Amino acid sequence: MKKYTLFGSLVLLSSLSIMAQQRPPAISSPDVHADNSVTFRYFSKKAQKVTLSGEFLKSPLSLAKDTSGIWSVTVPNIKPDIYPYSFYVDSVQIADPSNTYIFANERFKRSIVDVPGNTPLVHSLQNVPHGKIHYQYYNAKTLGRTRDLLVYTPPNFDASGKTKYPVLYLIHGGSDTQETWTKVGRANLIADNLIAQGKAKPMIIVMPYGNVRPSPMPDFTKEIVNDIIPFIEANYPVATDSKNRAVAGFSVGGGQTLNIGFTNTDKFGYICSYAPYTATDEFKKNFTDWNPNAELINKHVKKFTISVGTEDFLYESVKQNIAMFQEKKIKVEPLIVSGGHTWMNCKLFLTHSLQEIFK
Repeated sequence: MKKYTLFGSLVLLSSLSIMAQQRPPAISSPDVHADNSVTFRYFSKKAQKVTLSGEFLKSPLSLAKDTSGIWSVTVPNIKPDIYPYSFYVDSVQIADPSNTYIFANERFKRSIVDVPGNTPLVHSLQNVPHGKIHYQYYNAKTLGRTRDLLVYTPPNFDASGKTKYPVLYLIHGGSDTQETWTKVGRANLIADNLIAQGKAKPMIIVMPYGNVRPSPMPDFTKEIVNDIIPFIEANYPVATDSKNRAVAGFSVGGGQTLNIGFTNTDKFGYICSYAPYTATDEFKKNFTDWNPNAELINKHVKKFTISVGTEDFLYESVKQNIAMFQEKKIKVEPLIVSGGHTWMNCKLFLTHSLQEIFK
């Protein structure tokens, strides 16, 4: 019996030793330094090439491997912001396995790095009163299934109080999820900070999931109007007139914003479209040979903005859409900034909108 116990112990020790040899070393990545440089690391003894791709780079950077199989590179002087990045390991894109801060997206495998800088940015976690994020399930009768969405309630929110809050319906980009506006766009922290500064009104922000597949994508417009708005109004103390309701979105969500807003101008007093992707059947159906009652729309819609960056791949099409609305005599306020089709610009666009709506 003792011999068997000794043999078993030796086998166990041998197995643990093999496992320890196979387990990758604990490495730290990304490391953000005081001078705004960032070190990225990845472990692999078998990889032939590892490169870093990120929205803080003009082109990918190669990582160098040491004798232990740890690949690393330090990127100097990154402008403070939040950035998506990924590794390409022998041409295969992966998120950083050492980083738990993952980009919420259905298609791209990316991580997030936060370079805070010395001065708090509008999306930074600051010492101010904070709202809450609620995960809610609702019956999407339009789609015939139960779905979920996120709801931001502002600081000092009282569900049973007398205050009736305005509501912003905020839509993510294509292949993003209902969590991208909080996990990447920091919409909740931007709202907290602007409300604390007196620059934005306390409001409820609803972040639905814009992908309704396998249902037809135009059904999202119906779902917003027929299911999501009634759910919010039945469960939260909100004002129900159009001047207290806004819709905004980025990229595919920006196109959805235009479809939702302009087929329901009696329901939305504010329409804010960020770098809208409009090459869809729904947009063509709604806006080809469109003959709007501009006077009535301009009366109902208190503010309509379209935002885009000059390096955005949609810049030219967005300019054409702005011109189309202007030709139809619809009052539109363009916001043109530098930069591309990025969530860095999304945070900028949202910051601008929150200070403009419900005023």
